[in-house]
Amino acid sequence: MSNVVTFEELNCANGKKIAVATLNSPKSLNALSGEMIDLLYPQLQAWQQCDDIAAVLLKGEGEKAFCAGGDIVHLYKEMSSHKDDYAPAIETYFVKEYQLDYLIHRYNKPFIVWGSGIVMGGGLGMMVGASHRVVTESSRIAMPEISIGLYPDVGASYFLNKMPNGCGLFLGLTGASINAADAKFTHLADYFMSQDKHGEFVEQLLQVNWGDTIALNHEKLSVVLQDFEKQSQNKLPASHIREHQHLIAELVNQDDIKSIVDAIIHCDIEDKWFNRGQKSLKHGSALSACITYKQLQLGKSLPLADCFRMELNLSVKSGKFGEFVEGVRALLIDKDNQPNWRFAAIDDVDSQVVDWFFTDKWQDATHPLADL
Repeated sequence: MSNVVTFEELNCANGKKIAVATLNSPKSLNALSGEMIDLLYPQLQAWQQCDDIAAVLLKGEGEKAFCAGGDIVHLYKEMSSHKDDYAPAIETYFVKEYQLDYLIHRYNKPFIVWGSGIVMGGGLGMMVGASHRVVTESSRIAMPEISIGLYPDVGASYFLNKMPNGCGLFLGLTGASINAADAKFTHLADYFMSQDKHGEFVEQLLQVNWGDTIALNHEKLSVVLQDFEKQSQNKLPASHIREHQHLIAELVNQDDIKSIVDAIIHCDIEDKWFNRGQKSLKHGSALSACITYKQLQLGKSLPLADCFRMELNLSVKSGKFGEFVEGVRALLIDKDNQPNWRFAAIDDVDSQVVDWFFTDKWQDATHPLADL
């Protein structure tokens, strides 16, 4: 059986190296498993300490996906075997995933993510923290957790709040899929490159005269990427988010989550992209919508590490409550697309349940992510 992550160190012209990590599970669209994280995390830490590693490149095997999200089917099995209780494996998985994401956010070398193809959920969690985030004409990015009774995690409390006015909440509530131009507009990506330039790009990295300081190498890498972006501009798609940004800002500028959801769902507009988002929100979990709204309100004032700590609490409680397991069952296991949500509409959501999700499961000192 092949390794689920492969590692290479490519020699550059001046003795430095480019380290390459490849998620190697194309049949699952490179879904991020616990085994992948167990391989990635220590290797990234080791590369961080190597003076001869100039930069790190993280990509996915195959052309379909960088990473389509977390290993949801594995989590479903764990939740199903611990019904109405905390599943230890749920906590273990999310702790490791968020530690990996935080490491990438704080990495001390240039870190490139090749975000081509599908980039969803846990895939976006890895991509968004990189210093040099590359998207292509095939990039399809989303945080579609509302459809499975979850909420946008992997640091979304932080990065959705950094988007242009209203865009983060809209994307979190609708799970709308966005393209490369949207990703650049919403600050999820830095550079656009034609997908067929990947090999040429890697070859160019090997010709760079890398320096001995992190700042200089960041600058050298940016110059290379800017050049490739200029060559690829004719393939950049139009941005849906940019086109609708004023409308989105207006729709989410309401006093409470019920008014926001009503405004989005009942907006009279003929646009396939927007209408798909409306449909996802309408059929998604009302509890997820309420959690997402409160999560982003709280996330506005929190540093990144505290966002991850809050999200771990939410994720572990989602594993216990039952909405998450039911959403996964309906979408990915039985595939009947008929989730039996605990609350049929926003009005039905018990505010005490929402408060329970945000009540800390751990005391500060015992929090599994206390050391972030």
